[in-house]
Amino acid sequence: MALTITDANFEELVLKSDKPVLVDFWAEWCGPCRMVGPVVEEIGKEYEGKAVIGKVDVDENPGITSRFGIRNIPTLLFFKNGEVANKQIGAVPKSVLTGMLNQLI
Repeated sequence: MALTITDANFEELVLKSDKPVLVDFWAEWCGPCRMVGPVVEEIGKEYEGKAVIGKVDVDENPGITSRFGIRNIPTLLFFKNGEVANKQIGAVPKSVLTGMLNQLI
């Protein structure tokens, strides 16, 4: 299951994680985000214990959103050791996301 990541818990859950992290930047009103959402949830279940999977609502968390220059959603950022290691903008098949995540594990 994907964690809810906020401006308040971002540093603890993402930057200080000892595992790779996939963060889905999304919004309720975004059609492509609703297509990616269930895929991110599936990945969260499959990678439990191997990676941290989370979602950031861009409308409720402007701090993180602006910090990483998120202008288009969905944007998926992949972190390793507190640094952005990869980025995917737009809806893509699950295999693309898991492939990017596997490179970091």
